[in-house]
Amino acid sequence: MAPGPVTKQTKYEPVPGWAKVPHGFFLREATSVAVDADDRVYVFNRGNMPMLVFDRDGNLVDHWGNETPFGGMTRIVDQYGTARVVWEGVAYVWPHSVRVDPNEDLWLVDVHTHTMTKTTRSGTPLMTIGTGEAAPRQSGKPFNRPTDVAVSEANGDIFVSDGYGNSRVHRYDRNGKHLLSWGEPGADDGQFSLPHNIAMVDDGHVIVCDRENHRVQVFTVDGEFVRAWHVHHAVAVVRGRGDDDRLYVAEQGPPPVQFGVPNLGHRVSIYTPKGELVNRIGAPLPGEAPDQFLWPHSIAVDSRGDIYVAEVSYVEVGARQDPPREMVSLRKWRRVSG
Repeated sequence: MAPGPVTKQTKYEPVPGWAKVPHGFFLREATSVAVDADDRVYVFNRGNMPMLVFDRDGNLVDHWGNETPFGGMTRIVDQYGTARVVWEGVAYVWPHSVRVDPNEDLWLVDVHTHTMTKTTRSGTPLMTIGTGEAAPRQSGKPFNRPTDVAVSEANGDIFVSDGYGNSRVHRYDRNGKHLLSWGEPGADDGQFSLPHNIAMVDDGHVIVCDRENHRVQVFTVDGEFVRAWHVHHAVAVVRGRGDDDRLYVAEQGPPPVQFGVPNLGHRVSIYTPKGELVNRIGAPLPGEAPDQFLWPHSIAVDSRGDIYVAEVSYVEVGARQDPPREMVSLRKWRRVSG
């Protein structure tokens, strides 16, 4: 039975050690998470097996994305001169986002190759949008380090937030034909400072996490601005399942000068489609305890209203430890009441 609507009285509890990752697989960090109609949880990560698939109890049920996962690591340099160490043999060099579309296919965003790849749930590629080459930075042309994908249930249109090197949203039809784009750098309505995540609000509207402007913006599918509201470092958004029209927004933390100040991000906030805050989860301060977050990056909700959060905890926190280490990057919070 599907849960009722989220309210201020709805309660969640963290599930410690939820994902049972077998020995030999390394997450490094779980950059993105999505849930299909069967409540299978897809964890797109930067370890030696890019896709790990779990059931809702945390048991590994599938994995793919690297035929030689124990071949070691190699150093690469991207088009911007950024050096990275990645696992050899990975099909996705720098995973950023995974989404399940209305047909139960997956969309995988690889920042390094500037591509969005549609696959079956078992990883067979079906379509790729993007040439693999970066468009000129802030040119508005697709793509320069795109960040996320949303697919319309009404007609299969594809919406791409683009992203780290652009300030645009692009709309494609279900066959990958470009239809229109909107946005430009800035802080006014309809402008972006790192559009990091995108989701369907309903058949006629999309919501964009405008991360560095600390807000979300809602648009029609034709790019007309509808509304915006403040969210601290809004990094990821997903609509609830079924009759749950709430919008679940993950928040990253503050800049280093404010690190350690309570109640600044490191949490999940739940809103009505109009932007009214109805609930929050997460401790006031970041950390690795079950009720804390380190650096949220992606969010998903299953049919029972349970919440899953993936975190870029190595890039943002673990790499700065002495010595560097992998840290907690995958959380589940179970809905227990309401």
